[in-house]
Amino acid sequence: MKLQLSNPDSGYTFTAYGDDYIAVNGKRYNTNVALLPGQMLAEWTSASFEMLTEADFAKLAALAPEILLLGTGKTLRFPTPELLQPLMAARIGFEVMDTHAACRTYNILAAEGRKVAAAILI
Repeated sequence: MKLQLSNPDSGYTFTAYGDDYIAVNGKRYNTNVALLPGQMLAEWTSASFEMLTEADFAKLAALAPEILLLGTGKTLRFPTPELLQPLMAARIGFEVMDTHAACRTYNILAAEGRKVAAAILI
């Protein structure tokens, strides 16, 4: 699905997504990415959902967003509380969504000027 940008100069946004990819500012990615309005981490982790570690979430906590959206692919899956300790210690809000919902929600929150991060698992 292609998404329409209301302000193409607003930083990094998701411009399309499918079952095996996402597009950021028109560039297609088939790897896990983390996105903030002013920053993108291509391949923030190479791990699958089952192989995520606390260190993967520590990388995201270091970005210091107000809220982190985790896109878990086609299926909604929740990480164990132990993995989320870095986010909880940094008092970062956390929401789990399927990837498509995470992309849409990120774009809305980023357009509102929120310091949001999206971590997308392909």
